[in-house]
Amino acid sequence: MTTAHPFLMFQGQCAQALDFYAATLPEAAVLARQDKPDGTIAMARLQVAGLEIMLNDLPPVHDFDFTPSSSIFITLDTPDAVDPLAKAEASGGKFLMPPGDYGFSPRFAWVQDRFGVSWQISAA
Repeated sequence: MTTAHPFLMFQGQCAQALDFYAATLPEAAVLARQDKPDGTIAMARLQVAGLEIMLNDLPPVHDFDFTPSSSIFITLDTPDAVDPLAKAEASGGKFLMPPGDYGFSPRFAWVQDRFGVSWQISAA
């Protein structure tokens, strides 16, 4: 095996999600983006804190969407950094677990963003 990456598949919302993540996630950068003529994304790569995530818009409509059981876990340096990021990611989405101390982290939140992607955000 040469590489392995999380892969996020959208149905027409990849460009908006990519821009949103690049603007709100710490240490995020768009590494590559290939747009299709219809405005959807053929393939993109986003780096978040050293993790490369692949994203695209799947052309055929499928009978499933994101599930919160598949998530991306973000660890932040301080507990104070959790709430602002969790609030930003939950904007237009929802909290699955609101920010709090759940015993395994001094500050933790689990959110589903407006695109249906699930993020666990924790303090180190």
